[in-house]
Amino acid sequence: MSRTVGRVRVDVGEAADWLAGRVVRTPVLRSPVIDDLAGARILLKAENLQNGGSYKMRGALRAVGRLAADGHSGVIAQSTGNHAIAVALAAREHGLAATVVLPVDAAPTKVDRARVAGARVVLAGTDVQERVATADKLSDETGHPVVDAYDHPDVIAGQGTASLELIEEAERAGTPLDALVVPVGGGGGVAGACLAAAGKGIEVYGVEPMGCDSLARSLAAGERVPVAPAPTIADGLRPTCVGELPFAIVRDVLRGVVRVDDDEISAAFRLILMEFRVLAEPSGAAGLAGALRLSGDAGVGRGRRRTVGVVLTGGNVEASLLARLVVQRPIVVTAAEGVAA
Repeated sequence: MSRTVGRVRVDVGEAADWLAGRVVRTPVLRSPVIDDLAGARILLKAENLQNGGSYKMRGALRAVGRLAADGHSGVIAQSTGNHAIAVALAAREHGLAATVVLPVDAAPTKVDRARVAGARVVLAGTDVQERVATADKLSDETGHPVVDAYDHPDVIAGQGTASLELIEEAERAGTPLDALVVPVGGGGGVAGACLAAAGKGIEVYGVEPMGCDSLARSLAAGERVPVAPAPTIADGLRPTCVGELPFAIVRDVLRGVVRVDDDEISAAFRLILMEFRVLAEPSGAAGLAGALRLSGDAGVGRGRRRTVGVVLTGGNVEASLLARLVVQRPIVVTAAEGVAA
């Protein structure tokens, strides 16, 4: 459950021990309707019910906790929303100042939640390079360290604890996972999942929206490949490029990446809402969309795979988008032509 890349050590087990009692051990959800659609047992880890509304709280709390213990008085973070909210909450818990950099087109709900958590919010551009440059400048001015959303070892380890809990709970229930599916933004969550699943015979898949597939392209090229992210309702899955540390962790162990479109994400969102009466954001629902797409290929899903775990990464959805997504459409499970090895 740990790995050292260069001089950087990422340890999911150690993070899990530290986070015990500090984060919510979120429930695992299962629906016979979803099982029938997938032709497999689907277990969803409901991190939309986590403090701060997403599994980002795990990595942020671990990273900020260490910085507080080292005597820092403040932190800087940049993201499209959930990581910023989590860092703001973690900083407040440890008595640190927080400044978070969000894109100018960030969801108003996420901007408001970061402010309510006590952070100073700075809006900068529409792409990650602009946010990173702004965060680095603020760090130079204040002396406060940046808690990177993708390339921070404590963030990766913390987010990996959601996958670890899902693996453990499936084992305790007598339904050990055959596969684990995690949405991909900068790659920290899926990197943590790979570490959590190491040595257990679990195939790990990432899920990216169509046109936001930096990880899939990077795996095919053998090196990180930036993209110009296409429009998608999954606002948390639109980085320009997968993180350097996550890519180093997953490049030789990830089973593949599933590409999904907005219609598939919307259908998965409605399934989660109607079957469990819980609210997921599109970026979180993308994981279920990916699991359903995998099930469309008999060689990947039906028959061979009995239990698939999905990390439902977050639930911070904008009210106006929610209103559009609840409109009913037929649910169609498509074949797995979107899977990149």
